[in-house]
Amino acid sequence: MTALRKTLLAGCVAAACAPSAHAEKFFGGSSISLLHSDQYQGVEFDPAGNGGKEVEATVFTFENATAHNWGGTFFFVDRTQGQGDIEDEDETYGEFAPTLSGSWLTGADLSAGPVKDVFLGAQYEFGGSTEVDNYLYGAGLAWDVPGFLFFTTGFYYVDNEQISDDLQLTVAWAAPFAIGPARFLVDGYIDWSTAEDDHKSEFQFVPQIKLDVSNFWGAPGVLYAGIEYQYWNNKYGLGDELIDTQSSISALAQFHF
Repeated sequence: MTALRKTLLAGCVAAACAPSAHAEKFFGGSSISLLHSDQYQGVEFDPAGNGGKEVEATVFTFENATAHNWGGTFFFVDRTQGQGDIEDEDETYGEFAPTLSGSWLTGADLSAGPVKDVFLGAQYEFGGSTEVDNYLYGAGLAWDVPGFLFFTTGFYYVDNEQISDDLQLTVAWAAPFAIGPARFLVDGYIDWSTAEDDHKSEFQFVPQIKLDVSNFWGAPGVLYAGIEYQYWNNKYGLGDELIDTQSSISALAQFHF
């Protein structure tokens, strides 16, 4: 583990353990999601460059997010249950991502124009079909975008366990809107990573659009239903001879608590 990664992880952990007199919690919540699609892409070798196969799967996701004056945390675990010919490819994958506010760390207001704050970030990725243990560390910006609950951009160095290290740009957002009595939430992320000698550049665009179903009986923000769209070019960093670009729509149900 490099000194920089140790510093980032230690800083985030220290912030999480800060005395209550100096730490303020703005938000904390968890959710369980269920997604299903028959348009996911799986690996299938074809030397002619027409690899990949369309597969059906169900994904169960647990998420937890917190926001504090010192920064925040985000944690999720996906459990993918394959259907049909990928039944033996069930897998569990997760990420833990703490951030540390630059304004809190320095005691100075780092906001400027549309920039709300500068943050340090770290991330741990684990599991998946190849049982990886990857570490990301870097920095980013929290933006003040009208109509958005949050909008962030982060740039990370990725210490990959099984392939060459690369760089990653991540954009994440959430924006609510309403049409009459119906309340909606559009959220999601973009991940782009660089190509290296042993893998290709990856690009993921994953938005969700969800209807706040529970708002109709006076409990807003509890139960959502909607869809997730996923565009994934060079999935897993693999080329066309192994997997096609994924363009999938998943049915989505999400319960918050």
